[in-house]
Amino acid sequence: MAATRESDLIVREGDLEAAQVRASGAFARLFGRSLKLRQVSAGGCNACELELNAAANVNFDVQRYGIEWVASPRHADGLVLSGPLTSHMKSAVQLAWDAMPDPRFLVAFGACAISGGLYEEGIGVDREFLRAVGPALYVPGCPPHPLTFVNALLDLLGLG
Repeated sequence: MAATRESDLIVREGDLEAAQVRASGAFARLFGRSLKLRQVSAGGCNACELELNAAANVNFDVQRYGIEWVASPRHADGLVLSGPLTSHMKSAVQLAWDAMPDPRFLVAFGACAISGGLYEEGIGVDREFLRAVGPALYVPGCPPHPLTFVNALLDLLGLG
């Protein structure tokens, strides 16, 4: 339900195996026991944000795996980006990214973050940050289900 390369999100007729998210050994060692995430909404409709919030509720409880949301990018290991990335949010996203300590990674959450979605050709969309940084994980959907997100993270960490 997720991929580490955008091209792996496309499933063609006759494909016998879906692309799997594979964590590198180094990635799993760095983040496998404790993962702190900062979420930034970059101009979307807020459906993705509702699902990300639901991932932390009692039904999906992402915290039981050591994955938590943090209020400051200075405490974050990963940036979860939702929305198409509007020009008005460009500097805010870059500031959040720059404030994160290394090592860090980016998650593109939802169709808008992955491709621009319905807003792909909009004059107010500026996706340069995504092209420059390159997400480590793509979580597709409009919006993705909380379990899709949880499973994708666990797969990325090598725990799935």
